Amino acid sequence: MANPWSGEVALVLNGESHVLKLTLGALAELEAALEADSLVALIERFEGGRYATRDVLALLLAGLRGGGWAGSSDDLAAAEIAGGPVEAAKVAAQLLARAFTVPNAAI
Repeated sequence: MANPWSGEVALVLNGESHVLKLTLGALAELEAALEADSLVALIERFEGGRYATRDVLALLLAGLRGGGWAGSSDDLAAAEIAGGPVEAAKVAAQLLARAFTVPNAAI
């Protein structure tokens, strides 16, 4: 079960639930994979609805790896995602949001 307070999100691949988390290593991999100038630029892409399918897949892959999944990008591309592309995009957006949200933080 995913713990949203620690930045985790759940995703069901091929009928099996997985926990995704953007660790520092996963974030570095994500920046490189998407050739993003910065994580802020990537977040702005999602907030502005200017993301591509490859962005969603790269985010999911980074999160899966951060959660301990040992699969490859080919494995993810061939997997059946419960909820389809809409759920994949939703999980990717939640993953980004939770990676940069401090729970119960006083502003």
